[in-house]
Amino acid sequence: MSPAELLETRITGAVRAVTGAGEPELVPQSKLSGPMPWVIAIMVAMTVIAMAAGLALRNTVLSAQAGLEGGLTVQIVEARASERKAQSAASMERLKALPGVAAVRLVPQEELDHLIEPWLGGDDGADGAMAVPIPSLIDVQLTDRADERQVAKVRAALAPVAPAARVDAQSGWLEPVYGAIASLQWLAIALVVLLAMALAAAVLMAARSALGTNRDTIEIVHLLGGTDAQIARVFQRSIGIDAAGGGVVGFALAMVVILLLGRRFAGLGAGLVQQGSLGLSDWVLLAMVPLAAAVLAMITARFTVMHALRKML
Repeated sequence: MSPAELLETRITGAVRAVTGAGEPELVPQSKLSGPMPWVIAIMVAMTVIAMAAGLALRNTVLSAQAGLEGGLTVQIVEARASERKAQSAASMERLKALPGVAAVRLVPQEELDHLIEPWLGGDDGADGAMAVPIPSLIDVQLTDRADERQVAKVRAALAPVAPAARVDAQSGWLEPVYGAIASLQWLAIALVVLLAMALAAAVLMAARSALGTNRDTIEIVHLLGGTDAQIARVFQRSIGIDAAGGGVVGFALAMVVILLLGRRFAGLGAGLVQQGSLGLSDWVLLAMVPLAAAVLAMITARFTVMHALRKML
């Protein structure tokens, strides 16, 4: 038997003699019986939910920007229906002939009526037309990004044939929404950081409490030649088991919440909401949260115990 193995055997015997336990634990416990696993479970669950929200918001922004980056909307704002129809047809022809235009689509009047019906009501006219004249809309998809230069170019091309045309970049409409979503993303990141700090603080307090409770055992182990690293390893293993068990429970709880919320939002049928679904890489990141929590708990426990043991001697 090597000197290290002999020392390990002496430490094991001392711990068993002092604690009266069959297993060499400086921190006697049964699985998921103390408060620490449940505290870690709550922290992991909240972290996973906050991270899932941040990833969903990121996916929403990326999908919306990819779909609207090259999009333009042309509105033919003309009260007279015949003139509006003529300018719409001329605009379609001019847009199709412009370089850099990938696709052009005139939004049907029935689709426009359906979109504004909740706000303006149904058909009011005798001929089934809206009492309020509705501008014609043309969706334009460019091959490049719809920046100010491209908008000005399209506006200048349409001016001779459609004086009532208004050209807007589709992405510009959602800039305030993008800003709000970005703020929510930073909030989710801040919550994840705060929860990680709270987890480390909880482990730190638990390790200090265990050190105070088992001070006599630790002194005997020191007298038998046990090193600080060996004692810290016992605490690290004990808290690591707590963190692993709590992490699994917390992750399971978070998955139930995420799946329920996902079904609720999917029922809304809104475009932006549907674009925020989580992908495979997102689920992999979420699955790593319990592992990261266990590693953080073990590292915190080791440094806490090592620091306390150096001050104890």
